[in-house]
Amino acid sequence: MMEMTEMHTMEASYNWFLVALSFFVAVFGSFTSLQLMRGMRGTEGGAKIAWIISAAFALGGGAIWTMHFIGMIAYETNMPVGYSAGLTALSLIIAVGVVGIGIFLLSKSQNSLLVLLVAGVITGLGVASMHYTGMAAMVMAADMVYDNILFAASIVIAIVAATAALWLAFNLEGNMQMFAASVVMGVAVCGMHYTGMAAVTMVPNGQAIEIESTVAPLTLGLFIFCFSMLLLVLSLIVTLSQLQKRMYEEFDDDDDEEDEEVVSQPIRN
Repeated sequence: MMEMTEMHTMEASYNWFLVALSFFVAVFGSFTSLQLMRGMRGTEGGAKIAWIISAAFALGGGAIWTMHFIGMIAYETNMPVGYSAGLTALSLIIAVGVVGIGIFLLSKSQNSLLVLLVAGVITGLGVASMHYTGMAAMVMAADMVYDNILFAASIVIAIVAATAALWLAFNLEGNMQMFAASVVMGVAVCGMHYTGMAAVTMVPNGQAIEIESTVAPLTLGLFIFCFSMLLLVLSLIVTLSQLQKRMYEEFDDDDDEEDEEVVSQPIRN
């Protein structure tokens, strides 16, 4: 590896509006996924699988992947940047897949500390893989050099954040608790991403890159944000309506049981 003093590194800065937007998406996606996993409780079979898949898309695709690419676009350089469509799609598959695996494993043994740790490690490593696959999707005339300490720190943050997110998902009830947890999860997700970004230094290599054949960052970012927000809002509306319906059904069942007890009592003169 070349010494940093020998490199002509590329200047970069952040668009703080997009950084704030990435945090908002992370929090909203986390809140939606917590509600979906709340709806999953007490279900079995195909219904349970449907809840898991929905939660995996909300957390992995919405909170994590969408936040990641908005954060990537917030990283501004004086060099044209495009994105490989194939690697970008692969990073989405990784994010949704590992989150789904983590939720599925913990749903089988919710009270097992060992399963929580295993699911957290698998999910955390997957989230880190998603991040660095997304980084590799960047097409520009520069090489990426990583700081080993910050690189390792980003992976540790990803594992801790994933483990905490899975625990919260299966141990919270109230909406205010879930909102507070969503903020914490948003901080953790952004912390992993921006630590990973801090770990990289862009070194111009002078190569000729055809940016025209890739996806423009702003176009990609707007599409991802709008599509993800639409799915998250629809998922949240459906989930809350299902939870409300379930609450009414349980209330009606309790009333029916009380009526049966009253009828079954003998009449005393």
